[in-house]
Amino acid sequence: MALLHNPELRFVRPPTSPAGVDYFQADDLMIVLMHVHKVNQLHPRPASQGGLPRRRTFVAVYLTTQKWTQVEIGLVLSVGGIVALIGQMPGGAIVDAVHSARKAAGLALVAIAISALAYAAWPIFPVVMSAAMLHAAASCILGPAIAAISLGLVGPLAVGERLGRNARYASLGNGVAAAVMGACGYFLSSRSVFLVTFIMAIPTLIALSRIREHDIISEHALKAKFNKVPTSRSLSLRDLIRQRPLLIFASSVLLLQLANAAMLPLMAGVVTTRSAQWAPVLIAACIIVPQAIVALTSPSVGRFAQQWGRRPLLLLGFAALAARGVLFASISDPYFLVAVQIFDGITAAVFAVMIPLIVVDIAFGSGHFNFAQGIVGTATGVGASLSTVLAGYAADRFGSSIAFLGLAAVAAMGLIMIWTIMPETRRHVLAAPKDDVRSAP
Repeated sequence: MALLHNPELRFVRPPTSPAGVDYFQADDLMIVLMHVHKVNQLHPRPASQGGLPRRRTFVAVYLTTQKWTQVEIGLVLSVGGIVALIGQMPGGAIVDAVHSARKAAGLALVAIAISALAYAAWPIFPVVMSAAMLHAAASCILGPAIAAISLGLVGPLAVGERLGRNARYASLGNGVAAAVMGACGYFLSSRSVFLVTFIMAIPTLIALSRIREHDIISEHALKAKFNKVPTSRSLSLRDLIRQRPLLIFASSVLLLQLANAAMLPLMAGVVTTRSAQWAPVLIAACIIVPQAIVALTSPSVGRFAQQWGRRPLLLLGFAALAARGVLFASISDPYFLVAVQIFDGITAAVFAVMIPLIVVDIAFGSGHFNFAQGIVGTATGVGASLSTVLAGYAADRFGSSIAFLGLAAVAAMGLIMIWTIMPETRRHVLAAPKDDVRSAP
C-alpha cells in the first residue's frame, strides 16, 4: 500500500509575489469576515472555541420570541446538528472533487446567507427546518474549502503558520460576531441578528474575491511542482482510511472532544449554583479568556510545530485539558475558575492549528485531503455529542466533581495515546533548487 505521509517533499515558503504583494493579506481579511459572518462553523477544532453553542443560543432565543415550543426548537437544532455531523466526509469529498475551492467557499457562503435570511423572513417550521439543514450542509463545505485555500496559497511546509493565523482571526472574528449579534439582539430585536448575518455575507464575498484564483495551487499541482514526481494517480479512499496515523489521530481527537466539550457547560452550571448573581459575568469571562489566548498564541503554535514537531504540542494540549478538569473538580471559588480557563486557551490554541495541520501531513498528495478532514471532523462531532450526555449523567448521578475528574481521565487517555502510539508527522525542508520557489504567474 502506498504511504501517504512522505516527509521529504520539497517545499519552500513564498513570502511575497514578484510584485511585492503579501500572499497572506487577502485571506487574512477573508478569515476575519468569514467568521464574523458565520459564527458556528463546524471545522476540525476544539469545542471551546465555540461557535455552535452561541449560534444555537441566538436561534433558540429568536424562535422562542416567535412562540415556538421547546420541542419544535429542539427538533430544528437536532436535525441541523445531525446534518452537520453526517455531512463532514461528503463535504470534504465535494471540495476534493471541485476545481476551485474559492468558488466552493463562495457558494457555501451564499447558502448560509440565504438560510439566515429565511430565518428572519419566514419563521415557520418548514422554512426554518430547511434553512437549518441548508446552513449545516454549507458548513460542511466551507470548513474544508478554507483549509484547501490556505494549503493552496502557501504549500504544506508553510501551512502551519498559515493555520495559526487562521485561528487568530477566527478567534477575533468570533468575538466580534458575539458582540455585534448580542448588541443587535439587545438594542434592536432577535430577528436583526439574522439580518446582520445576511448583510455580512457581502463584505465576506468581496474579501474572498480578493484572493486571485491562480494564486491558489491545487494539491496535485503543488506536489508536481515541488516534489518533481507524477501525481496523476490518486490513492483510493480505502488506502486513505487504512492509514494508521490518520486513524490514531482521529481517535485522539474523539477523546479530546469527549473530554473537552462538556467542561464549560458543566462549569457554567456549577458557577450559577454557587454565585447566581455574578454567573453571567463569570461565564462571559470564561469564554473571553480562551479566545484571547488563541488570538495571541496561535501563530506561534504554527511556528513551534515546524520547529519542534507535532507530538510535543499535542502532549501539551492534552496535558492542559487534563489539568483543567482536575482543577475544576477541586476549586470551589467561582472566581478562580476563570483563571483555570487559561488551560482551555492553551488546549484551544494547540488544537486549532494541530488538527488541520496533521491532516495536511498525513493526507497531502493523496487526492483526498479534504475527505480526510471530514473523517477527523466526524470524530470531533461524535466526541462532542457524547461528552455532554455522559458528563451530564455523571454529574447528576455522582456530582460535578466526579464528572470533572472523569473528563480529566479521558483527557489523560488521549495524552497516553499520543505519547505511546501517535507517530511524528512533521515534514522536513530539503535544500530545494531556486526554481522550486513558488512564485505568482
